[in-house]
Amino acid sequence: MENLRGSLLMVGAMLGFALEDMFMKRLTAELPVGQMIMLLGALGAAIFAAAALARRENPFTRRLFTGPVIWRSFAEFVATMFYVSAIAFTPLAQASAIQQAAPLVVTLGAALFLKETVGWRRWLAIGAGFAGVMIVIQPGTTGFSVLSLLSVMSVIWISARDLITRRIGRGVTSLQLATWGFAAIVPAGPIMLWFLGDHLVPMQALQWAMLCGAALFGAAAYYMLIASVRIGEMSFITPFRYTRLIFAVAIGWAVFREPPGPATLIGGAVIVASGLYTIWREAARRRANAAFVANMPR
Repeated sequence: MENLRGSLLMVGAMLGFALEDMFMKRLTAELPVGQMIMLLGALGAAIFAAAALARRENPFTRRLFTGPVIWRSFAEFVATMFYVSAIAFTPLAQASAIQQAAPLVVTLGAALFLKETVGWRRWLAIGAGFAGVMIVIQPGTTGFSVLSLLSVMSVIWISARDLITRRIGRGVTSLQLATWGFAAIVPAGPIMLWFLGDHLVPMQALQWAMLCGAALFGAAAYYMLIASVRIGEMSFITPFRYTRLIFAVAIGWAVFREPPGPATLIGGAVIVASGLYTIWREAARRRANAAFVANMPR
């Protein structure tokens, strides 16, 4: 029953993130990207700061002013600039398909920088996943757009954020990290405004409503993601992360009239299959280690 609840929460989280992307893509078609990043960061930080205070957690504790937290916030800052730009300037399904490579990049980073053991089968799966990314972005063909690299860069920085998170002590709570993660992206707004030569634009009531919708869906999705990880077994619930690609394809097609091309579908399938195999191999390795320890003579 716990795994069922965890998987449903994971699917809900992925739907929430997809809806957040939908609102942001719609807004960035009408308003400057930098303005949307700045406001989304401020709203998200306010939501999580209020939630932290409601649970009597200080969102401004000194424990947050440490190297790992600062570097995590910087990675969040850069990743958000790239990802919001990706969903603004490229098809939603394509950006989401490339994002599915993040768990593979985290596994690669853990092996290279954290010295975690990765067997040859998982190395092959990582290689297959990167091949899937190449299929999606189609380098060297007429279908290639340099803008697709925005999503690739966001994957690299999202993975860096997740790896840094492993270095943060348990004294820092998830709500505190979320507060500072959103706060960190606020300065990205003015930088994007300057870089793209944009200026702040007055917003209408409907646009404010969509922005609030993006912030609320994003916050709810983040909370459900945390809850799912705490309730269910990782090996059971993690594959449900890939439902985000299904939601992104459906939203891109129905809302933005962006039917996914063959390259996006095939490459996305390769990335997802590689990620699922990596998860399965990790679960099998843990079971084997647990059985070895249980059978050791005492």
